[in-house]
Amino acid sequence: MRSVDDQLVRVLGAAVRPPPVRVAISEAHGQLCAEEVVAERALPGFDQAAVDGYAVRSVDVQAAADGPVTLPVVGEIAAGSHQPRRLQPGQAVRVTAGAPLPTLADAVMPLEYTDGHQARVTVRTPVPSGAFVRRAGEDVQTGDIAVRSGTVVGSAQVGLLAAVGRDKVLVHPRPRVSVVSLGDELVDVDRTPGPGQVYDVNSYALAAAARDAGAEVARVGIVASDPRRLRDIVESRLLSSEILLISGGTGGYAGEDVRSTLAEFGELDTTRIAMHPGSAQGYGLLGLGAVPTFLLPSNPMSALVVFEVFVRPLIRAVLGKRNPHRKLVAARLLSPITSTRGRRGFVRGQLLRDPDSGDLLLQPLGLSGTHLLASLAEANCLAVIDEEVTEVPAGEEIQVRFLAHHG
Repeated sequence: MRSVDDQLVRVLGAAVRPPPVRVAISEAHGQLCAEEVVAERALPGFDQAAVDGYAVRSVDVQAAADGPVTLPVVGEIAAGSHQPRRLQPGQAVRVTAGAPLPTLADAVMPLEYTDGHQARVTVRTPVPSGAFVRRAGEDVQTGDIAVRSGTVVGSAQVGLLAAVGRDKVLVHPRPRVSVVSLGDELVDVDRTPGPGQVYDVNSYALAAAARDAGAEVARVGIVASDPRRLRDIVESRLLSSEILLISGGTGGYAGEDVRSTLAEFGELDTTRIAMHPGSAQGYGLLGLGAVPTFLLPSNPMSALVVFEVFVRPLIRAVLGKRNPHRKLVAARLLSPITSTRGRRGFVRGQLLRDPDSGDLLLQPLGLSGTHLLASLAEANCLAVIDEEVTEVPAGEEIQVRFLAHHG
């Protein structure tokens, strides 16, 4: 039996970024920048007013320290103006935020420092040179690197790309994840199950989990246990995926046929993992592209836990996240938890906050069985129990993996 940590090392070792593609900056959010974006122009490109007010020469308003100073207003410049204007000594020009400064002006007097008149403005306080002015090149100089290669493109990076005039950028795209459900007993949700049949839960749940982790997802859906059909589906998905998820076929005679079929594409290691639930699983690098392929339990609860422990970190690592794992916090147990010696336990629960002390509290859910999918829907965390621990009493602290969305 292999430890969770050893399996994670094997899985994360396969975190290879997809080849870069050029996309519109509106589509780049959340993806990894694959080029050094060099600014071809300064930002801002000209001296501009940072606030609404009056463009002035700072020397003309210094006397306002001893009393009000009145200056004639000789015009107005709005943001976007293309008309050059020159300020003469002893004059003011009304400006809006973002407007280019007239020649010789070296400061902007905010409206609230004045009486706001449009013909002659009275200034109540002086301002130093450069006050309320955004200088040309203050944010970015020509030749500066605006966005570095390897940076995750967030909203700020998208804004900066737009500000330096880039409409497209080279990125490593989101990993493509294909999701397949195996089982003759499965029917899709648009049909009524017959005797011995159940709805296909896993392809929907795993596709949603992969999408939440940041992947581009193709939900293939149900594939019957026919080896030829499975072979064709796997072959096609290995050519168009960076990660392949197959739920079902981890045990029994049907599992032997599945593993035999997958073995045609490479070595699929089905060594049990020292965890609970989900110890029966498989992992390997299949196809010519050595695509990370996971064989997940048919039990929806177990499949989602295995996804959370192994698949989600792989997706996050491919996306370039420095720490691909969920945040761990300490919480005090409200009810006792038992676990299996020699296996790392993952128990779903609700993370609460004590209204008096502010401490985090954990209420375990679904302790009566690993099959209770409804309890995972109510859960916002997974309690993590060490391999050598068999029982954690109420009142003790325990490590909790917080299941925040988009975390």
